[in-house]
Parts: sequence; structure tokens; C-alpha cells
Amino acid sequence: MQSKSGADDGLMADLNVTPLVDVMLVLLVIFILISPLMVPQSMKVNLPKTAAVTQKDPVKNVQLVVLSDGSLVYQDSPITDKELMEEFKKKSSDKTYQLQIHADKKAEYGRIAEIMALAQSNGVTKLSFVTLSGNSTKKK
Repeated sequence: MQSKSGADDGLMADLNVTPLVDVMLVLLVIFILISPLMVPQSMKVNLPKTAAVTQKDPVKNVQLVVLSDGSLVYQDSPITDKELMEEFKKKSSDKTYQLQIHADKKAEYGRIAEIMALAQSNGVTKLSFVTLSGNSTKKK
């Protein structure tokens, strides 16, 4: 502000942030020095030891291949939806039965969803999808 005479009366409108920055840097250094000490201490626990357990009923993996055109191959034999439904009904009481679906990359998702619904509605409780790992290559 200037007075009538044009002289500066010494008022300053800027904030001095230097003390704030100094305090923040001191706090940062303190937290850096204390943080390794704040790691929770580990607790020693004696866990019980057991023998390896084998599975009583081995799982019977059955393969169902969905080709790119939507056709099905069940255990290396072509199969229709109706035949597949009958097969699912026969196997629904078998607790070791597990259906493995191998779907072609170009197969429609809707077709795979139909097969999953067909399996579920006919008593198949164990279902898995088989895929190739990211680093494996398929030979043609």
C-alpha cells in the first residue's frame, strides 16, 4: 500500500512459508527414522504336525471339447446336446465325477454358457476349464 506521499509504509501481504517447510522436513526425517522401529514383532507359534493325507476318492476327470463351430466332443467321441444331457444325468450321483471343458478360443461364449447351464441343471457339481498357459505354444 502506498500513502498519499507515495512512500511505502512497510506492510507486506506475502506469507512466509519457510518455517512451515522447515517443520515439515523435520517431521519427515523423524518419521523416516522411526518407521523401521514400528514394524510389528513376530510371534512364535508352535503349529501341530500332521501326516500327509491322501484323497479318499480320486477325481474322475471327463473331458468335453467345444469346437469353434459349437459342436461337442465328449471323451473323444462326437456328442449331441441331448446325449450329453443323458450322460450328465447318469453321472450326477457320482461324487468323483468332474467335467473338464476344453473350449476353442473362437467358440462363442453363449455356447459355453449353454453347456455350463446344461451341466448344472443335470446335477454336475464339479466343473473346470482347461486353458493353455501364457508361455506355451501350440504346434500346427
